[in-house]
Amino acid sequence: MYALKNKVQLIGNLGNAPEVKTTESGKKLARFSVATNESYRNANGEKVTETTWHNLVAWGKVAEIAEKYLSKGSEVAIEGKLINRNYSDKDGNKKYITEVQVNELLLLGAKASA
Repeated sequence: MYALKNKVQLIGNLGNAPEVKTTESGKKLARFSVATNESYRNANGEKVTETTWHNLVAWGKVAEIAEKYLSKGSEVAIEGKLINRNYSDKDGNKKYITEVQVNELLLLGAKASA
């Protein structure tokens, strides 16, 4: 049950191609965002779809896979955990960020042609 304490699973579409960097130690880092959609009927019976954007980060082999196979619009299933971090901006204001650290990545749709 320990593995279930901080687990996130999402299926959605990429907003843009992953932004990939290599750290000084040579490890790859990929950042990308995924949109998920939820639909429901409101009080008037009209269908409403809400889109939520999720910030994702992948390291190492998962980042390499993201760089090679993912592009804007790609449909993916991801599994990972929530990471909370903070930093101070140039004006000294504290900023808080929540993102999903991706452990597993599955490409669901065909790769979009560039």
